[in-house]
Amino acid sequence: MKPIAPGTVIFHRHRGYGVITAVNLLTGWISARFGNEMRALDLNLSTDEVQHADGEPILFRRTPPDPMPHARLMGMVRQLHRAGYQRLYLYSWPKPSGLHWRWHLFAGPRNWMERPWREGWYGSGADYIFNPVMGWGDSPGETTEELASTLAQFDPTGLAQALGRDEDHTLWFETVCEALLPDYTFSLGWDKHDGPIPDSLPIIPIRRGVPPYAGPPLPWPPGWAKLWVATHLASTTATLLPKTKTDAKKGPAGAPSDAVR
Repeated sequence: MKPIAPGTVIFHRHRGYGVITAVNLLTGWISARFGNEMRALDLNLSTDEVQHADGEPILFRRTPPDPMPHARLMGMVRQLHRAGYQRLYLYSWPKPSGLHWRWHLFAGPRNWMERPWREGWYGSGADYIFNPVMGWGDSPGETTEELASTLAQFDPTGLAQALGRDEDHTLWFETVCEALLPDYTFSLGWDKHDGPIPDSLPIIPIRRGVPPYAGPPLPWPPGWAKLWVATHLASTTATLLPKTKTDAKKGPAGAPSDAVR
């Protein structure tokens, strides 16, 4: 799906070719200019037959994407595991504020504590629509197959590192996906200040209104017990994102952004 932004050339069956001058995806309306510099026409993306200049329809998505992308990421990883990319892993954990959940994809050796960081392979519920790799903002309705293709096209070198076998983890991840999708995800983040590590995997809903998880207890991933020291995770530094230019970015009210901490 192509991005819809001011300046995009479009086609309307009655008006012909035009240029978008304003976009409001919250309401599903756009304004477009068709040859008249002084007059713009308002169009409803739900009913008007509007196309990109190459003929691709522009449709308005009535249902917004989930505020957390974790379930979609789980589905993508599951699909890639089945295609032979079994050395692809998903780490998710809460932000210090507790308002959002982070996610981090990595490939290669299964090292939960020293995970390689590749640009665009990590984010959170606070900033996922701006992720440069997945293109969440441009195509929030991508299927699992399309999402995997997006990652492969953007970073084929990174994804190539996931090619190989990790049967223990793949079986564990398949079991977790079967039990949790489409309404829940898991957390691997734990801090010694939170008390002893629980016996089963912590489960969280991905959207509001979802009842607490009531399914069977799920085990921690293979090899996780080796990270424990006196019933606590060996280190909490794994929950820190690398420093980026967004560290100093301010939110709408002037407060530090919760995108990266």
